[in-house]
Amino acid sequence: MEDRLKGLRKSMEKTAFKQLEFTEKHQHNVRNKMKKLNSSDDEVFLAVMQLLVHEKTGYDLLKHIRGRGILKFEDNEGFIYTLLHRLEHNNCLITRWDDSEGKHYQLNNKGKKLLQKAEKNSVKKIVVLRELLEG
Repeated sequence: MEDRLKGLRKSMEKTAFKQLEFTEKHQHNVRNKMKKLNSSDDEVFLAVMQLLVHEKTGYDLLKHIRGRGILKFEDNEGFIYTLLHRLEHNNCLITRWDDSEGKHYQLNNKGKKLLQKAEKNSVKKIVVLRELLEG
């Protein structure tokens, strides 16, 4: 570590963080936010990947996501297309254009492997987070 950073922590404890209290209430709020962020984002990604096992348009995908009770894309439907573009850019999707319905998306083999990995990891993450957060 650089010499100028060695004493930073001690200095911060003596100055900026001297008045800071991390109460039980603060800890509880942080734990709740961690649960919401992790489960929400993982849930959305996993749902999108699972739904793309079969070909869908972006509109169809949004309908199915809403059907699962996921409201992350409400008032921000463009975000789903950003996610689809990233998956396409990472060569995880097969895409095709249809004159009447628009662009269709489906997982390719690489995408299916990513889905399997995500499903395994989501189960592991849930178990690890519960252990960490519950004691």
